[in-house]
Amino acid sequence: MSPITLILIALGLGLLGWLAGRAKAWSFAASGGGERTASRPVYHAWYVALWVVIPVLVFVVAWTVLVPQLVLQSVLASPAAEALPAFGFERDAFLGEARAVALGQAPGVFNDEAEGLIAPFREAYAHYNTIGIIVTALIALVGGALAFLRLKPQFGARTRVERTVMTILLLASLVAILTTLGIFASLVFETVRFFGMVSPIDFLFGLKWAPDTMASPDAVDASRYGAVPLFWGTIFIGAIIAMIVAIPLGLMSAIYLTQYADPRVRTWIKPLLELLAGVPTVVYGYFAALTLAPMIRDAAVAVGIANASTESALAAGIVMGVMIIPFVSSMADDSMAAVPAAMRDGSLAMGATKSETIRRVLFPAALPGIVAGIMLAVSRAIGETMIVVMAASPAANLTANPLEPMSTVTVQIVKLLTGEQSTDHPATLSAFALGFVLFMVTLALNFIALRVVKRFREAYE
Repeated sequence: MSPITLILIALGLGLLGWLAGRAKAWSFAASGGGERTASRPVYHAWYVALWVVIPVLVFVVAWTVLVPQLVLQSVLASPAAEALPAFGFERDAFLGEARAVALGQAPGVFNDEAEGLIAPFREAYAHYNTIGIIVTALIALVGGALAFLRLKPQFGARTRVERTVMTILLLASLVAILTTLGIFASLVFETVRFFGMVSPIDFLFGLKWAPDTMASPDAVDASRYGAVPLFWGTIFIGAIIAMIVAIPLGLMSAIYLTQYADPRVRTWIKPLLELLAGVPTVVYGYFAALTLAPMIRDAAVAVGIANASTESALAAGIVMGVMIIPFVSSMADDSMAAVPAAMRDGSLAMGATKSETIRRVLFPAALPGIVAGIMLAVSRAIGETMIVVMAASPAANLTANPLEPMSTVTVQIVKLLTGEQSTDHPATLSAFALGFVLFMVTLALNFIALRVVKRFREAYE
């Protein structure tokens, strides 16, 4: 039985608890005596419902994690599993085929050895599904009964319900923080392992990037793990070329939409501009690889550059800049629209032209939002992968020529973590080190953006 079924059972029992709690609360008023209840009947109802649903949801999460292991242990203990290999890929393949058929995810098995395991899997799943339903019902009944018995006219159900809801909201707000901490901890752990094999100096300042995935981990050539070409490629494509395209076009479009465009024109252009942010990056990659990159190569050959390549940093950077225009434009648009009209009207009343008002009044006042949009765009650009994979190159190249192939940190992370490499090999661990550096750079950009926003907001508020 799927976790969704157990959750639906919990919600159904919670509804029954809600109705029972409300009925008991109404009975307090119907009994007479002039005594006023401390909380409205709806809070009594929600108190019982929460005591039914929350414990059951906690059990469902734990049960969902435990059931696969319990089923596997039950199947391995059955006589049908005696002929399986002790360990290895072949054994896992047999078990996976039998499990898929038992769950109805596959019509049959490819290996005869897996045929005898289907029945044990079905029996184990049926057994533990029954246990799950029984335990779910017991937890719901016990929780609901305890809550129901506590309901009294002077019981503070409202306070209890509101505290529970606040706790749930707090836990929900902590999910992002805990996820970030988990990502950071995993990156730090693997990065420390990598730096135990390759010196941080060689990694951060080396000029050659060519990890040998086939070499023995005991004979590491630290000179092949210099990440400077990747750092430069990331900065050159994502923070220079892309920003040269995105910042002017984004700011000019925002100025036009907020100050010059007719309201009817703005109604059409702004949504169309923001649609660029919703286009899948693989589509941008196809456009860069099949349309823009050949055009750039042909133009370079036409002006006498004979060694121009189809894969170039310029093609990837231009398309990436187009992709992040909405990040710059939307933030700048919203920031300038939020500037009080009195500032603009006062500037115009003093005799300033519209362009002078934009340059000397609106733009400085909206600078915090504009900077935040630019930093967000930079963070988005340096983390882009698909466009660089399809339009630039997976080969690291330390050059300032935008017409040559170039790679970035994210492309190398994908390249190193795909395939069947050993997780203990320095080439694989280097991907975590690259991710750690990228994480720290993005974090630094966010801190810079916050500082700039805080400084100028204090100046213009």
